[in-house]
Amino acid sequence: QVQLVESGGGLVQPGGSLRLSCAASGSIFSINAMGWYRQAPGEQRELVAAITAGGSTYYGDSAKGRFTISLDNAKNLVYLQMNSLKPEDTAVYYCKLGAPRMGVMGPYAYDYWGQGTQVTVSS
Repeated sequence: QVQLVESGGGLVQPGGSLRLSCAASGSIFSINAMGWYRQAPGEQRELVAAITAGGSTYYGDSAKGRFTISLDNAKNLVYLQMNSLKPEDTAVYYCKLGAPRMGVMGPYAYDYWGQGTQVTVSS
């Protein structure tokens, strides 16, 4: 069993900052990558940022220059520092862990998802 627990969401004024955290626990043999996605009402889930175990980072266009993702490999923690927040950043933010999962034929790639944390940017 693998669990992802997000925290740090909330209500913030435009221009403000939030730091999201995601803790992964359970039967984790190794991490391929962790990332943050978001989904606003009526919209598709989209990539915000991702980071590999080796430290390579990827950002969605909306996050570039404002958000920073970081990974504590030893603690299986991923953070998303969000600055200069805008009302259009309002969404539920989901943490994703890409890690091998043991199957009958051996390990295979699998994506685990957290329950999500609400971020609301409003004055």
